[in-house]
Parts: sequence; C-alpha cells; structure tokens
Amino acid sequence: MEFNNRVTQLLGVETPIVQAPMGWIARSQLASAVSNAGGLGIIETSSGELDAIREEILKMRQLTDKPFGVNVAQAFVRDPGIVNFIIDQGVKFVTTSAGNPERYTEQLKSAGLTVFHVVPSLGAALKAVECGVDGLIVEGGEGGGFKNPRDVSTMVLLPLIRSKVDVPIIAAGGFLDGATMAAAFALGAEAVQMGTRMVSAAESPVHENWKDAIVNAAETDTVFLNRAHSPALRAIRTEKTSRLEFSTENVMGEFGTATDLYFGGDMEASIALTGQVAGRIDSVRPVAEIIAEVRQEFFEVLGSMSQQYL
Repeated sequence: MEFNNRVTQLLGVETPIVQAPMGWIARSQLASAVSNAGGLGIIETSSGELDAIREEILKMRQLTDKPFGVNVAQAFVRDPGIVNFIIDQGVKFVTTSAGNPERYTEQLKSAGLTVFHVVPSLGAALKAVECGVDGLIVEGGEGGGFKNPRDVSTMVLLPLIRSKVDVPIIAAGGFLDGATMAAAFALGAEAVQMGTRMVSAAESPVHENWKDAIVNAAETDTVFLNRAHSPALRAIRTEKTSRLEFSTENVMGEFGTATDLYFGGDMEASIALTGQVAGRIDSVRPVAEIIAEVRQEFFEVLGSMSQQYL
C-alpha cells in the first residue's frame, strides 16, 4: 500500500509523517533519520541559535539525499537573513509558526518554496489561508511545546478547520501510531506531525533522563502552564512544573538554562516541553522502526475497519 495525497506530492515523501521542529532537538541527527526513513525531517529555529542552525542545514545535505524542511519560528528568529539563507540552500519546504503568516509567506513562495503555517484556532487558519500558504499544520492543545492559552483539542480543531478550508492539513497533537494517524485522516488531515514521539526516539539528542520521563509518564503527567499569558506551554510534570502549574505569573523566565535539562539531564533545570501522548509511549525506539510501524498499522486499521463496517 502506498500513500498518495496532496501532502506526499508537495513534500516528495513516501510516508506523510512530519517531525516537529523542537528547539535544540530538531537538528540534523534526528531530522536526517526521519527523512531517511521516508518521513520529513524538520530543522528548528526556535532555539534562536541561528549560526548553529545554518551548520545543521548544511549537515543535512551530507546525511540525507531525501527531502527535508526548515521551521521559521517567528517569535524567536531575529535575523531576517535566515530566510534568504534557507532559500539559498535550496530548501523546498518551510513551516512558519509563532507569528503572523503575512511576514514571510510571500517572500518564501515567490522563491518557489512550499509554505505551511502552524495554527491553533480557526481564526488563525483562515488568516493563513488568506495570506496564501500552501497548507496548514493544525495543532491541538494536547501537543507539547508553545500553545495558544485558549487550547482546543485536535479532535475538535481538526474537523472544524477542515470544514472551512480546502488546503492540505498536517495534524499535530496526540499522534504516535497508525491508529491515531488513521483517525487524523478520517477527520480531514493528509499527514501527521509527531513531536513527543520523536523526542523519545533513539536518534533524539536529548538526555536519557528526559526520554525515561516520557516512557514512564502516565497520561496525566503533563501540565499546561502560562494560561494567563502568551505563549502557554505544555510540559512534562516535574517538581518545578507542578509548582508552576497554577501560577498566574509569566513562567517564561523559569526556563533557566534549557540545555542543562535537554543535554545535561537535570529535569528541574528548565521546562521539558512534552505532549500528553507521553502517556502512551512505553519504549525508546529507532526512528525507522517507529515510522515503519506507524505506516503498517495505518493500513491495517483501514483494512480492518473496511472489513468490519463496509
């Protein structure tokens, strides 16, 4: 069985699974593994370390001959030259997030790039489509990372947006296997994005303490922070994040030195952005195994439901 839809055609991938652009994590080691496995690896910019990002994009050329993309996290990118650099490197796919889709869409599309914008609400989706994006990443509130303070679950948001727009949609928030991918397609998506599942993958560069925390997490072991401010955050439950869970103060200053958590393993040094799907992850697996298993299960689920109900 083969995938053939607007997303696979636009992205040039075998399997419509996109890896989320997580700060410091979504770099060449992880992204190339995803692309080589038939999905689409994405290089992040939300770390703000643009000199390092430039090197990571160059490394991707050495690690894979498959398509990959770059995310432009507008709230964290202060160098407008990064867009020209992405264009000059021959990158064909860009996701934009954490900002106004008017800012870069025309420039990127005029250079021949495919642009998807991340949206947490129907209003944001309609604005992005009006700005001329090629597609949307529809991100439900159960996903990890920076969120809309007025969070809406994927189950509600995805079919709502699909009913109002006709552009291709990549669904994000809550996806890790073939069954959830099939559910996303039933609700109108043509691909899924995985973040927390990729954080816990063997090729993820994060410290084993974070991976272990994901594997050991219950479905209730994430917290939604900063609801009174923007952005809000979904993170794994630790002593620090439990203390901050109901705070009305802006918690952005609590990130501390993120790399001490990400790569040093000190789970209290910062905030480990993690989605609710951590409660369903029970092992650290290589990316190629994850993508192959999701692909196989997707078609098995469709076949089983067809036999049972049609």
